[in-house]
Amino acid sequence: MALLEVNNLTVRFYTRDGVTTAVDNVSFNVDRGQILGIVGESGSGKSVCCYSLLNLIPQPPGKIESGTANFEGVDLLASSEAELRAIRGDDVAMIFQDPMTSLNPFLTIGEQLIEPLIFHRNYKRSQARVRAKELLDEVGIQQVAERFDSYPHEFSGGMRQRVMIAMALINEPKLLIADEPTTALDVTIQAQILELIAELQKKRNIGVIFISHDLGVVANIADNVLVMKEGKVVESGTAKQLFSAPKEEYTRQLIDSIPSGSRQSDGVKKDPIIQVRDLHTWFKDRNSGKGEYIKAVNGVTFDIQRGEILGLVGESGSGKSTIGRSILKLVPVTAGEVLYQGQNLVGLERAQMKPLRRQLQMIFQDPYASLNPRMTVYDALAEPMLYHGVATAKDIDQKVLTLMDDVGLERRYIRKYPHEFSGGQRQRIAIGRAIACNPGFLVADEPVSALDVTIQAQILDLLIELVKNRNLTMLFISHDLSVVRYLCDRTLVMQRGELVEQGDTDKMFTAAEMPYTRELLGAIPQIPGHE
Repeated sequence: MALLEVNNLTVRFYTRDGVTTAVDNVSFNVDRGQILGIVGESGSGKSVCCYSLLNLIPQPPGKIESGTANFEGVDLLASSEAELRAIRGDDVAMIFQDPMTSLNPFLTIGEQLIEPLIFHRNYKRSQARVRAKELLDEVGIQQVAERFDSYPHEFSGGMRQRVMIAMALINEPKLLIADEPTTALDVTIQAQILELIAELQKKRNIGVIFISHDLGVVANIADNVLVMKEGKVVESGTAKQLFSAPKEEYTRQLIDSIPSGSRQSDGVKKDPIIQVRDLHTWFKDRNSGKGEYIKAVNGVTFDIQRGEILGLVGESGSGKSTIGRSILKLVPVTAGEVLYQGQNLVGLERAQMKPLRRQLQMIFQDPYASLNPRMTVYDALAEPMLYHGVATAKDIDQKVLTLMDDVGLERRYIRKYPHEFSGGQRQRIAIGRAIACNPGFLVADEPVSALDVTIQAQILDLLIELVKNRNLTMLFISHDLSVVRYLCDRTLVMQRGELVEQGDTDKMFTAAEMPYTRELLGAIPQIPGHE
């Protein structure tokens, strides 16, 4: 008998805008010792489907209209809140996408781990501490004794995700639901987390539901796969069968959207627009009482040629985002030079930088955080053009509409606010705002990391098109090496604030010289036959 058997699950949301069917008559099974991957784009219903099983959707506006979810003979959908509370965290556990919002910032890691043992298992505090430390060690946290009393903000993203896994496993559940647990992680950390989940699943013989929009990840970890679109199951089968010979057009479309191979570039002429010379950007270490510094960028030198897309890769904390911000003078530079068309930007006062700002722009990772929620699309796009004198009151309307055309946004959306758009559309608005003043140089900091594969492909093609049509030069910062290979002419590799390798992208991906680069490349999840 299956560990979990879901039949004909339907979930709808009732709002002022009408009724939305988020999950439409979905059925699937999960066996003990098996990993079921659920894939699909944002809004496909994959997370709502699993959250509904544990009554974790807001009701209202959500409503579970029909279906059964038999977990070891108990229908979760028919259980009372008290019965579900006993099951949640004990027999069924969840790993959420963003550990920083799931962990309590006011409690130490240790305190959060021992709480479920005391609540669900009646452990004494001393027993709970011993068990919690054992589990932190099991999920690969170093120096457990010292880190046990640390707070979440003192951990890296990968370490926080390990803590979330430890919390999920603390009561030895029979079913683990992992919702996008590796989306924001570097390839090497992602590989470690996937290996850890697979290892713990085998060791403890638990069932796992693994929700993701990253098909490469699912292909490498799942036994069976469910493909969802607009609340319905489009296709299901074993991972091997589904990825090697998909039956449905939508599944093929998802697989084909994964970046593969390299862009055929026209060749980059040696004409540096940006020259970085012995750049140092250090920050005071607030956790150190000795006045020590974090050397985020430490003695980096490189050029960016006019018209090229230069990739910058490395793990979290390698200094790649700090380099982008240092070039644009968004953080103070400690030492070195940054030359833009021969002019040294380091040392320029704010007033001196103002005329250069329209030439140097940035696309941020999270468009929702970088767009003003009180400004419509029209206002967001018009403001920089009016501020820098690129448009006047007479021609601003036409210029905003042309800009919307350029980034693929429908003109009828002009009076909408950021919250009314999808993630991909918001990223188009952010790109539109960055190119509004016809800049010569763009820094794109992880602009597609949180997007579905199909939306990601559209944004990447848009960036390539804009670079060609507007004679842009771009520094593209990413931890997704497949995206960098698809997009960039040359690539720089960062490790702990220093540049360890640079060169032609295609050559680097086929014959990397440095062990660290080879380690990064070896960690990229691949779909068999889609390398």
